[in-house]
Amino acid sequence: MGLKLNDHTDRIACQTCHIPEYATGGVATKVHWDWRTAGKLKNGEGYREEGYIQGNGEPRHTYKSIKGNFKYAENVKPIYKWFNGTEYYLTVHDKFDATHPVEINHLEGSPDDPDSRIWPFKRMETIQPYDKGNNTLVYMHLWGNDKDAFWGNYNFGRAIKHGMEDFQLPYSGEYGFVTTYSYWPITHMVAPKEKALACKECHSKDGRLKDLSGFYVPGRDSNSWVDKIGIFAVLATLLGVLGHGLIRILFSRRRNSK
Repeated sequence: MGLKLNDHTDRIACQTCHIPEYATGGVATKVHWDWRTAGKLKNGEGYREEGYIQGNGEPRHTYKSIKGNFKYAENVKPIYKWFNGTEYYLTVHDKFDATHPVEINHLEGSPDDPDSRIWPFKRMETIQPYDKGNNTLVYMHLWGNDKDAFWGNYNFGRAIKHGMEDFQLPYSGEYGFVTTYSYWPITHMVAPKEKALACKECHSKDGRLKDLSGFYVPGRDSNSWVDKIGIFAVLATLLGVLGHGLIRILFSRRRNSK
């Protein structure tokens, strides 16, 4: 069994089996950040809210006026993607379709690429400002002793306009909010060997690899010809064993009758 498990390393990263969950030990990880709610005030001033208590009893901020709302999670199962070590990052110059979630870092890799492995990732979801007219990301002027700094006046329009002018970038003057995904490879929080993933975690219909396609996983996928060959092999083996046993019984009786 050990040799067979080690054979997986040509297609699966070590972390995939040995880090079954992240954000363990009572320490939560941020999984969602919503900029849309930033700028709310109490008595004319920014404020914070602590609405999440970690497993170890420590509180986490669920709202900050300067950044918006946050969500956290603990003991999270990673998502899995083919990855060959190459990432392409979205820049402020790149245009995108804002009607769908936008990948901040696109992971290269596929089952047909011999350099790719199945890796575990944390996916961070952020709802952030963008240039609605140009369909690009934006720079925001957050801090400073001036009227445009967002952490002073909480005005998205002025902060974005100032930030884009600082970098001499075009800005349509109209901003909106877009959902973005960023993928963070999981390499820490290695579990003890007895807590590594069992075979059934992946080799099942609703296992951890259910969302990956383009390759065959025994136990997850089915192929009519493979299934027929497998059934035939099992039946042939069974008939061979029964036939062999029957022949031994017959010859034994013939010897005893002499």
